[in-house]
Amino acid sequence: MKKLLHYIRPYRFFAILAPVLMCIEVMMDLLQPTIMQKMIDTGIANQDNGYVIKLGFIMLLSAVVGLIGGAGCSIYAAKAAVHVAADIRRDVFKKVEQFSNHNTDSFGTGKLITITTNDIESLKQAVIMTLRMFVRGPLLFIGSVVIVWFTARELFPVLLVSIPILIACIYLFSVKSGKLFLNVQKAMDQVNTKLQEMLAGIRVIKAFDRNEYEKNHFKNVNHLLMKRNMSAEQFILTLMPIMMFIVNIGVIAGLWMGVIKVNEGTLQVGVILAFINYLNIMMNGLMSSSQVLMQIARSFTSADRINQVLESEIDITEPEQPISVPEVRGEVEFRDVNFSYSKNGNYVLQNISFKAKAGQTIGIIGSTGSGKSTLVKLIPRLYDPESGAILIDRVNVKDIPLEKLRTAIGFVPQKATLFSGTIEDNLRFGKDEATKNDLEQAAGSAAASEFIDRLEDGFAHPLLQGAANLSGGQKQRLAMARAFIRNANILILDDSTSAIDALSEAMVQQALKQDYSQTTVFIISSKISSIRDADQIFVMKDGQIEASGSHEELLINSKVYRDIYASQSGLEVVNG
Repeated sequence: MKKLLHYIRPYRFFAILAPVLMCIEVMMDLLQPTIMQKMIDTGIANQDNGYVIKLGFIMLLSAVVGLIGGAGCSIYAAKAAVHVAADIRRDVFKKVEQFSNHNTDSFGTGKLITITTNDIESLKQAVIMTLRMFVRGPLLFIGSVVIVWFTARELFPVLLVSIPILIACIYLFSVKSGKLFLNVQKAMDQVNTKLQEMLAGIRVIKAFDRNEYEKNHFKNVNHLLMKRNMSAEQFILTLMPIMMFIVNIGVIAGLWMGVIKVNEGTLQVGVILAFINYLNIMMNGLMSSSQVLMQIARSFTSADRINQVLESEIDITEPEQPISVPEVRGEVEFRDVNFSYSKNGNYVLQNISFKAKAGQTIGIIGSTGSGKSTLVKLIPRLYDPESGAILIDRVNVKDIPLEKLRTAIGFVPQKATLFSGTIEDNLRFGKDEATKNDLEQAAGSAAASEFIDRLEDGFAHPLLQGAANLSGGQKQRLAMARAFIRNANILILDDSTSAIDALSEAMVQQALKQDYSQTTVFIISSKISSIRDADQIFVMKDGQIEASGSHEELLINSKVYRDIYASQSGLEVVNG
């Protein structure tokens, strides 16, 4: 929590004003029983109606002042808490944006969503309750104890017994509640993860008729969340009856002792009534304090999870001493590169070495899991190799500023990811200052003009979340257009034509030859037809480059390549 306190500094005026206004409300509340005592013992006992009316007016005035103080406290406490939560959410989002793929994988998307929503909301509630209730509760309690000491000392022994019991209950419940709500947050992570998976794969679920299976799976994680929530809430709610029982015992003891004192003539009736009121005020003060303590205990868990994100060490960082690269030409070299996702020596890529000259087209082919996509993800530093070096224009990519490096690369991922907004918004994701002509040229190169021109809104056509209103092939073509519009000197196409027809693919290949002849192009594909005209073709097998060369050379020198060719063309190639 200490590490997050600096977020409240910009709003310290609100954070100071709220407790001050709460002090005013508490003072007015503490006045009420004393005024009532005077009204009974002096005004009513002496039948002084003028005195009773005067005190009644003072009670009304103090209630109004207390109302103003309480309302003002609530307003300014909420302002401080909401701003603090917004700033934390902004920084968490900014940090997550900087995450490497490995950082994101280590948390899991479901947990990151829970942290950005539930955990920050829990922290916001803790700030509000701290600025409001945590001031009110202790002040009511301490003020009541002091007033009883001076005005009803004969009944003070009741407090000496009941108060320690109440405080012990609050402490035990607060400690236990923190542990219970940690389990609740973990269960919430599972629900968010499952919900995200279900929404992302809804078409697959329906296609395989797995609705009932997914319902049951979600039912299980939802039931776990319900059980943990129920345990936490039931445990907390039992505190109120216990405290009420202790207070009621104190009221009975106070009345019993008070009646004895009244009969002895050492105590007045108004004092007993005031004592009972102050005892209830003490209970309310302790109760509100206990609620705050339990919310704070709950927020400790949330604060820890938030700090895990904010203090995460980013795997992919800016170079300490960046090398100025005036313009990236596009020469790419791998030197003995090894890479492992798990960082445990189980390499996905092993001893990868090659050199691609600027302007060359490199084709990469291989079976599923051979490391094709992983290899090209290392170029824009979506991951960093465990050993070896990747150089662009003879400069290690780790020494090039990230913005400079990634601006020089047009990347089309294996899964065409588009965002809600218009088609134009998505294309400008590649180049914000793109002109209308740039949009049209990029769409034409990606064979996307064919369907964009048929849309009533053209480039202004709105896309749903995940571009759910487009086909797979249309998504791929827009993803390619988004990369083409950058006019980058390095272009990476990761199996980007798998969902488009042969005619559209031929148009894309023709555009690559004509419009991007000076660009270093990496084409990852499972189809030989997509890469057969490449200057170099790398055949991947088990994380290694099994063979390299032109299409004709590989038909002679690579058995793996010949087998792929035979399976796709139906023609058997005889070596030699």
